[in-house]
Amino acid sequence: MGIALLSAQRSKDPSTQVGACIVNKRNKIVGAGYNGLPAGCNDDEFPWHREGNMLETKYPYVCHAELNAILNNIGIDLHNCRLYTTLFPCNECAKAIVQSGITEVVYLGDKYADSEVNLASKKILNAAGTVCRKMESSLLEIRLSFKHD
Repeated sequence: MGIALLSAQRSKDPSTQVGACIVNKRNKIVGAGYNGLPAGCNDDEFPWHREGNMLETKYPYVCHAELNAILNNIGIDLHNCRLYTTLFPCNECAKAIVQSGITEVVYLGDKYADSEVNLASKKILNAAGTVCRKMESSLLEIRLSFKHD
């Protein structure tokens, strides 16, 4: 989950930074991603608004962290892999998770738990037999430091 949290820091989204990390059965990292624009699209030329005319919001343009992690994998079959994500995946990401063969999703937060999008996501993941579990940790934060003595 630490890698997912670190990946989220790369997102330029001013309101929601999400990160994801995929590991294989041996816990080796095989993919990582964050919510952001597709490769080749300039962050400064697209909107980051949450409300307004659809084409003036971020929603039609941003790729979610989970999809980016799947697309950015190291070129291996993702069957039986586990995905760590900082936010429970939406229904579109759930479809990609199931189609890629990922069998477990570990998430940190679920702030949209009762939204129709997340209810559809949970229905998809459950129907496919994908294990979903909320990460419980006694840690409140992870701190990185570049100080090296």
